[in-house]
Amino acid sequence: MTELINRYKQWKQERDAKRKEPSTPTEHVLAWFKTMFGAIFFIMIVNGLLFGSFVVPTGSMENTVATGDFVFVNRLVYAPSTPQMVPFINKPLPFFRFPGYSTPKVGDVIVFIYPGDRDDIEPRDFTYYLKRCMAIAGDTLEIRNTKVYVNGKEVGLPLDGKFDLSMEPPAEFKDQWLQAQKEHSFPIGRGYTRDDWGPMRIPKSGDIVKLDKQSILEWQTFIRREGHTLAVEGEKIFIDGKETTSFTVKRDYCFGLGDNRNNSEDSRYWGFIPVENIIGTPMIVYWSWDTGRPITDLFKKISSIRWSRIGTIIQ
Repeated sequence: MTELINRYKQWKQERDAKRKEPSTPTEHVLAWFKTMFGAIFFIMIVNGLLFGSFVVPTGSMENTVATGDFVFVNRLVYAPSTPQMVPFINKPLPFFRFPGYSTPKVGDVIVFIYPGDRDDIEPRDFTYYLKRCMAIAGDTLEIRNTKVYVNGKEVGLPLDGKFDLSMEPPAEFKDQWLQAQKEHSFPIGRGYTRDDWGPMRIPKSGDIVKLDKQSILEWQTFIRREGHTLAVEGEKIFIDGKETTSFTVKRDYCFGLGDNRNNSEDSRYWGFIPVENIIGTPMIVYWSWDTGRPITDLFKKISSIRWSRIGTIIQ
């Protein structure tokens, strides 16, 4: 035993001797970079597996959360993962998802990787969005005269949700506004609007979608986002080079709405959210101020702090 202890002491002395303090400028710089790299790597791991931070960029979820709210996101609940992007430069990384202990439910507030605009196969930028999950895979959702129905049952407006009446079009432009809504809503060709959408089933893995020359218009981007090639030749439809009249969905999806119903770009406009894109749920506001004011205008920046928002529980 004494011999083992002596060997350990000798090993420890040799190890400590190798760990000399940096003495030259180059050694100091290298030591600083090693420390910074280690800290960034640690933050990336924690941010992927446990908790993240998200700054609310728009008012689409008011008054549940407000523009300029900084929120902690529980990533462990749905899908902890390896780091998804490089800090500071906002570049996406290949990542691996681990199973969470829950799945999104109707009414949950979710943070997710934005799947892209309605007609985009891939998003133009790697961006996190925040919306409320209003329907999950297999549900049928309909909006009739602003009221939301899931599987035939009305789902009321969230406690802090609202309809911003300032976003209503003037009476003389109502017809033009409705036409623009029908042209730019999701999916293509259905003629849905902000206040009247569906009914439509939220895609679920294994669902079979019947395809023809008309329906392919609304499903073409969806099919390509699922990783397939698509071609239409006259009346014939080809997926991955094979003629077909149907498509089998391979992923689960959900439908997201903003709590500020009249002022939200959400699934009504750009489509379904892949469940695998959902990274977590926001828990609490830990800071809030006017993000539009530059930090150089320090006095006004500080005066814009919303003390009443700090500590708000998100639900």
